[in-house]
Amino acid sequence: MERIRNLNHIRKFYEWTTSIPILAVILYLSGYLDNNGLLQTIAGVLLVFCVMSAVHHSEIIAHRVGEPYGTIILAVSITIIEVAIIVSLMIKGGDKYAAFARDTVYSAVMLLLNGIVGLSLFLGGRKYITQTFSPHSVKIALVSLISIVAFTMIVPSFTKSEPGPYYTEAQILFVFVACIAIYASFIAAQTTRHREYFIVDEEENENSKNHTISNVSFIISVLFLLISLTIVILLAKSLSTPLEKVIVNYGLPKSLVGIIIAAVILLPEGIAAVNAALKNRLQTSLNLALGSAIASIGLTIPIVSLAGYIYNFPVILGLDILPIILLVISIFTVMLSLIGGRSNVVYGVVLLVNLIAYIFLTINP
Repeated sequence: MERIRNLNHIRKFYEWTTSIPILAVILYLSGYLDNNGLLQTIAGVLLVFCVMSAVHHSEIIAHRVGEPYGTIILAVSITIIEVAIIVSLMIKGGDKYAAFARDTVYSAVMLLLNGIVGLSLFLGGRKYITQTFSPHSVKIALVSLISIVAFTMIVPSFTKSEPGPYYTEAQILFVFVACIAIYASFIAAQTTRHREYFIVDEEENENSKNHTISNVSFIISVLFLLISLTIVILLAKSLSTPLEKVIVNYGLPKSLVGIIIAAVILLPEGIAAVNAALKNRLQTSLNLALGSAIASIGLTIPIVSLAGYIYNFPVILGLDILPIILLVISIFTVMLSLIGGRSNVVYGVVLLVNLIAYIFLTINP
């Protein structure tokens, strides 16, 4: 019996969910991606499969640790890697990448609120007519999100101590402390004080938590989740330059590159959230989408701002008027859609229209 278990663990390394990320890492480290259209195409295909691998391993981890810890692990993992990539690019790029963190986070939040939440509500509503969830969890998440969004992307456009959409050193320190405090209180509510708001059924959660997953399988999934997420973002960054060339050749704005990269980075969360909605677990979908939005802003912007102060590179934070209006419309629509604890397909349609409007106005401002 022990020998059979060992053979099963060894066999895991030959499954596509582990072998594809390894192949993607080898291709990325080979150094042949530059100026090679065929390898770039292969890298794009591997990137999509790495996203699927990340979803697979995150679901195994979620079964082992239970909800809402599984969704938190996926959200924080992606955010940490996202921060590392943004900081490295901004240190290297200087003024050219001054708005990179703001644009990436803004795109991620718009895709999460309108795309992932909207698609989950739309597909879940088509299949189950009406789905229920805890309005208390949504209220906690949206209160946290609105405050963090205001401090990081709206207020900087209207402060007077520093000309332009920038914060002074003292203001950066305040925002850093404020965002970390809000995010920490949100995680505390999600995991301890109000944990019951974020799970659909305690018995169902305990069953998933006690799902038979060995320690070796759990460790393998944690390792390959990190590998998959890392290589997805690294490949997305490597393919951004050829993608930008294609977009420019078609006369489209370069800002569309940021939306595409953000969409690729968020694919693991998006697929996991939609799958949960199709299994009538809308609460899990909302935990993923709203929790990821809070983590994306509440961790990324403060850390990047602090890194900008330490490494002396510029960080543009404040949005222009049009993006602010679109962001406010998105948050307001999500708030009205989710405040009652019951969803239907109409809410999903409206949010998806918001997403299309965001992309359209990015191309035609």
